[in-house]
Amino acid sequence: MSTTTINNQLRIHSIESFGTHDGPGIRLVIFVQGCEFRCLYCQNPDTFDLKGGKLMDLDEIVKRAVNMKPYFKKEGGVTISGGEPLLQRKVLSELFKKLHAENIHTCLDSNGRLLNDEVKSLLNETDLILLDIKHINNEWHKKLTGLDNISTLKLADYRESTQKPMWLRYVLVPGWSDQEEFLHELGQHFKDYKTIEKIEIQPYHKLGVHKWEKLGLKYELESTLPPSKEEIEKAKKIFSQYFKEVKVN
Repeated sequence: MSTTTINNQLRIHSIESFGTHDGPGIRLVIFVQGCEFRCLYCQNPDTFDLKGGKLMDLDEIVKRAVNMKPYFKKEGGVTISGGEPLLQRKVLSELFKKLHAENIHTCLDSNGRLLNDEVKSLLNETDLILLDIKHINNEWHKKLTGLDNISTLKLADYRESTQKPMWLRYVLVPGWSDQEEFLHELGQHFKDYKTIEKIEIQPYHKLGVHKWEKLGLKYELESTLPPSKEEIEKAKKIFSQYFKEVKVN
C-alpha cells in the first residue's frame, strides 16, 4: 500500500513555497504523489497515480526549508499534503526527523487512509495533523471517495490518545456533505476530543475540473454548484456548537 521510494527520496507532485492555508503561519507545502481515495470533487486528480510525479531527495527538501526559516518565524514550517502522505509514511518519518533537527515545525495533511505502526511512528514526528474528514456517514463517504471512513476515524481516535494537536478539515459539497443531520453527527462524534484545535470548512469549488478533462476522466459533479454564503454560514453555525473554533477557508 506504499508508493515506491528510493533511499531517501520522496515522490512528489509539486511544491508551494509560501503557503498560508495549510497549517499555521507561512509554510513550505510539499504535495506528494499518489492517492487511493477517488474523491468526486478532487482538485488534483493528477496526484492519483502512485507512480507519477517525480522523486526528490529529502536533503533538498530540508535545504529549502532551512532557507525559508526566516519567513517561518514562530508559527510556520513544512506541511506535507497530497495526494495522500501516509502512502509514503516511512520516508516521511525520516524527513520529519531531519526537519526537527533543524527546529522546523512539521504538519501533515492526510485523509487518514490507514493506521499501522509505521503510521504511528510518523504521527509521533508530526507536530500537527490536518485530518480530512470527507463524511461522517460511512455510506456517503463511500459515495464520495470510493472507500470507507473506518481508518480515518481510527486515526483520529489514536491521535487523540497521544494528546498531540489536530485540526479537522471538511469539504462542504451541496447535496453530498451538507446534510444537517450529518453535520450534527460529525460534531457529536468529535465534541469531547481535547486535541482538536479547530475545524476548517472548505467550500466546494470547480477549479480542478479541467484536470479531469485533460486526464480523460468523467467529472461526476458537473451539475453541482458551490455552496452559497447562506449554506456555508449554516454549516458554520452547526459546527460552532461542537468545536471551539470554526474557520472557513
